[in-house]
Amino acid sequence: MLQARFTFTYCFMKSQLYIHKSQTISLISFSRIFIILAILNAALLPTSVIATEYVVGDDSGWTIGLNYQTWASNKDFKVGDKLVFNYPKGIHNVFIVNGSSYANCIIPPPSKAHTSGHDIVSLMAPGDSWFICGVGNHCAFYNQKLAINVKA
Repeated sequence: MLQARFTFTYCFMKSQLYIHKSQTISLISFSRIFIILAILNAALLPTSVIATEYVVGDDSGWTIGLNYQTWASNKDFKVGDKLVFNYPKGIHNVFIVNGSSYANCIIPPPSKAHTSGHDIVSLMAPGDSWFICGVGNHCAFYNQKLAINVKA
C-alpha cells in the first residue's frame, strides 16, 4: 500500500479504501463510496443532458398524408434532441427552412437538401424550427412539413 502524501489510498487486494485523517485511519468499503458517488452524480446532472431521438412520423416516417403538427403536439422538444427523418431515398427529402419558407412552401436550393432517406437533425438552439419536403408539391398540396418549438 502506498503511503506517500495521498489523502485517499485504495488497497486493491482488500477492495477497500483507506481515508487518512490526522492520526486515525478509518476503513470504508469501496462499494459504499461508489454508491455515494453514483447518487451524487445522478443528483447533480441536469436532466437536459439526456437527449431524446424522435423518429418523425413514428412508424409512418416522413411521407405525404400525415399531419405532422398532430404528431408533434404531444412532444417536448429540447436542445440536444434529434429528429430522424426516415423515407425512401429519392422519393422525399428534408429542408430546414425559416418560418416564411415553411408557411409558403418555398423550396431552398437543392444543395441544401437532406437526401439520405435516414436524415438525423440535431436540435441545437431553442426556438422555432421548420422542416419541409421539397419534392414536387409534397409541401404545398400534401402538407408534408413540420414546425416545432425547441426548449432550452
